[in-house]
Amino acid sequence: MVKETMEEVISNPEFEFLGSLATLIRKDFEKQDEAWEGSPFQWIRALPSGSKGKFGKQLVASWCAAKGLLIDSSGDPEADILINKHRVEIKFSTLWKSGIY
Repeated sequence: MVKETMEEVISNPEFEFLGSLATLIRKDFEKQDEAWEGSPFQWIRALPSGSKGKFGKQLVASWCAAKGLLIDSSGDPEADILINKHRVEIKFSTLWKSGIY
């Protein structure tokens, strides 16, 4: 097995071609992120899906607690938390490119 140096990899024509394609594709993704500029939620878009869900659960629980609602763990696989003793399953989504959740 021959190891290439980073310099050799970067000067490889296929690497350069993939880099060019990535630059073109990046523009599509950057356009999607422009809608989030200035939003306090912008950083969430970079999280993996599982982390987004966990964030959503913590956000809802924190908001409910700040509003004086009683929050407790459910101990139930079909409910994320108990809010005032009511079983609640929380799903979190950010606005999609199409404008829906």
